[in-house]
Amino acid sequence: MSLIQEFKEFAVKGNAIDMAVGIIIGAAFNNVVNSIVQDLVMPPVGWLIGGVDFKDLKCVIKPAAVAQPEVAILYGKFISICVQFFIVALTVFVMVKFMNKLLAKRGAASPSAYV
Repeated sequence: MSLIQEFKEFAVKGNAIDMAVGIIIGAAFNNVVNSIVQDLVMPPVGWLIGGVDFKDLKCVIKPAAVAQPEVAILYGKFISICVQFFIVALTVFVMVKFMNKLLAKRGAASPSAYV
């Protein structure tokens, strides 16, 4: 079997197509989560802590010099990313829980469906 023929068989298998669709949906979902965190969650949190933009929270280690950029710990950015992770993890948990519940109902209706 030639390499091209093997690749064709691999590319048209359901697993490869499902994986491609999952990656595309995941990238789009990442943009949605970024927007939720940056545009909806963090502005009110920043307002509650004194009107500060979360992305600007940092601890400057060394101020910028003429030819050297500032050295700083960007903890506001880190907190935003942690919130993003929490939202993604919670969403995936809820989706998996929902899918397991659907599959359990489906399996109870027809016990030999996957045998």
